Amino acid sequence: MIRSLFYLLIVLMGLCLSPYLIGNTGYVYIAAWDYQIETSVVFASLLLILFYAVLYLAESAFIKGLSLLLGSRYLPQKWRNKAAKKHTLQGALALAEEDWPQAEKAMLKGAANGELPALNLLAAARAAHQQGKPETRDTLLDQVDPQHGDSVKLAKARYLLQQGELAQARILLDKFNPSSRSKPAIIRLAKELYLAQQDWQALKLLLPAITKQKLLDEQQLTQLSNRINLSLLTDAVAHSEQELDKCWHWLSRQERSSSELMSQYALGLHAFGRHEDAIKWLSKALKKDHPEPAFVVLPKIVTVDDTEVIKLLQQLSSGWADDSDYLQSLAKVQLLLRENKAARDTLEKLCQLHPTREHWSAFAHAQEQLGDTHGAFLSYKKAATCID
Repeated sequence: MIRSLFYLLIVLMGLCLSPYLIGNTGYVYIAAWDYQIETSVVFASLLLILFYAVLYLAESAFIKGLSLLLGSRYLPQKWRNKAAKKHTLQGALALAEEDWPQAEKAMLKGAANGELPALNLLAAARAAHQQGKPETRDTLLDQVDPQHGDSVKLAKARYLLQQGELAQARILLDKFNPSSRSKPAIIRLAKELYLAQQDWQALKLLLPAITKQKLLDEQQLTQLSNRINLSLLTDAVAHSEQELDKCWHWLSRQERSSSELMSQYALGLHAFGRHEDAIKWLSKALKKDHPEPAFVVLPKIVTVDDTEVIKLLQQLSSGWADDSDYLQSLAKVQLLLRENKAARDTLEKLCQLHPTREHWSAFAHAQEQLGDTHGAFLSYKKAATCID
């Protein structure tokens, strides 16, 4: 805007001064060597303006030509970079379509002159892994710039896990020392690898990191925690009584209040001959809001003399009369007490609620004990034709 006003001011001044200039043109005299030039001021001014314009055009043409001459030396490299971008795009599209051979080929073509060669090599390695070419995959990973070493190790550990090479994957993973400060990808890989190796102690130590980074929702986290604790108790039983007690006290107070863990601990105590302690923990498990795990464990350890826990089981009939685990547990206890008629009635209800080959066979056996051979024959026939 200011420049336009300036040009307008010059034009107006020219219009105002032109009459005076025409009336008094003046002259310019130039003498150089043997040459003499004499002309008017107006014509000299026009020559100066024309000279400046020609000089400006010549300068612009010279600079442009020089730039073109220098830039031509790098034209082949520009072409290669442009081709690398094209191949990288083709490789990315092939990865999205899971066209692994095309993805590997395109990504390799774009790696040499691409802006991010590490990205191309990692993508090509993934495509090679999907094609079942571990040697090619490892060769490509080794070509990645060492500054991206952590990403390469993580990718290789994941591929080894998927390949079933758990020991080698564990060696690479241990270099990251997974903890709450580790990246989510490392924690997630550690969880999958520890589960595959059934390393429950390592998983137990990893649980705080999984919880902190919210890698699982509350239900999934609870299921994983219960699975870990049950497996730890089972492994401890196979080891020694001291290991069982150590494992139990390693659990938090909240975990020890779980009916499922109480029942498993009771089963372990029974295995080491501590029957009274087992019955005590089993009674606590039956008093919980969700005593279903205790229904499964109780027939394995209860005896005729355990009247208290048997009464506790019978008192739950009002709330769990339609639960198949409860009915099955109650029937086994009734058979243990030689209450054959009560066991038959319980098994009959169990077969109506959950008809399986096992339940029909148990019902038929109870009928045989009571002399009902015809009913037992029909029940065995149903058991033979039952599809679980």
